[in-house]
Amino acid sequence: QVQLVESGGGLVQAGGSLRLSCVASGRAFDHYSMAWFRQAPGKERVLVAAISYSGHDRTYSESVKGRFAISRDNTKNTVNLHMNSLKPEDTAVYFCAADRDSYGSRWPDHYDHWGQGTQVTVSS
Repeated sequence: QVQLVESGGGLVQAGGSLRLSCVASGRAFDHYSMAWFRQAPGKERVLVAAISYSGHDRTYSESVKGRFAISRDNTKNTVNLHMNSLKPEDTAVYFCAADRDSYGSRWPDHYDHWGQGTQVTVSS
């Protein structure tokens, strides 16, 4: 069983930066591809970024490409999301997710484990 705990959310002005972290407990963290999703009020949960088991492959949604960067450290069971040039439309609850069977899926149902989420609010 894997448990995920996110941290690092908060309130930031447009143009600012935040780093989200997700720490996984349990075994075999490097057997999971990892992803960050976000969900704004009244909207569906959408994929923001994903990283493969080894960290060699990354994928991003078009809306964050060039501004966000996902990374992982398998020695520390951690995956991070570095967010730069934040915009008000980036405001959402951000969730960390783990997928044992695939990489980069945009379907939340494919993911085996989820964190509780962390709020990111970007003011204009």
